[in-house]
Amino acid sequence: MDIGKRVKQLRVKNGLTLEDLASRTELTKGFLSQLERDLTSPSISTLEDIVEVLGISLADFFKEEINDKIVFTEQDYFVDEKEDMSITYLVPNSQKNEMDPIMITLQINGKSQEILPHKGQEFGYVIAGKISVVNIENKSSNVVKKGETFYIKGDAAHQIVNKGNSVAKVLWISTPPIF
Repeated sequence: MDIGKRVKQLRVKNGLTLEDLASRTELTKGFLSQLERDLTSPSISTLEDIVEVLGISLADFFKEEINDKIVFTEQDYFVDEKEDMSITYLVPNSQKNEMDPIMITLQINGKSQEILPHKGQEFGYVIAGKISVVNIENKSSNVVKKGETFYIKGDAAHQIVNKGNSVAKVLWISTPPIF
C-alpha cells in the first residue's frame, strides 16, 4: 500500500493543507511532505495520530478500495500461451470480481479447456473466425461465426472448438469467474 498517497488523498478530501495537518498532529510540515511523497515512513503511533485527525480508523485507512481502477490497457493484460490457443486475461485479478472477461485465440482445430458444470452463465462474442460451442455431456454443438454471440448456462460441461479454416478470436465473459 502507498501510505503517503493515501494520507495525501485523505488530507485533500478533508480540505486540509499540509500546515493544517501539521499543527493538528504536532508534526512538522516537512515530515508530512516527505511522508506524502513516500520519502519517509511513519511509526504506527504517528500514523494513528494522523488518521485520527483525518477522521478514520487505522483499519479503514488500510482497507483496500474495491475496483478503483476502471480502465485497463494492454500493459495490464496477462497472456497465457498454450500450444493451440492463448488466453488473454483482460482484467487483472478478476477472480475477485463477479465476472471474468478473457480473450481466447484458437488456432485451427484448437480447443479451449473443458469448462466443468458451474452455477453461472457465459457470454461470448466471436471477433474473428468460426467456433463451435460443444456440450460435452450430450455431444451437441452450435456453430458461432464472426460477429455472432453465444450465451449459455454453466450447468453442463462444455468447451469451444475452432473447426474453421482460420484462427478464431473470442471475447468470453463468465460469471462467476471460472477461468
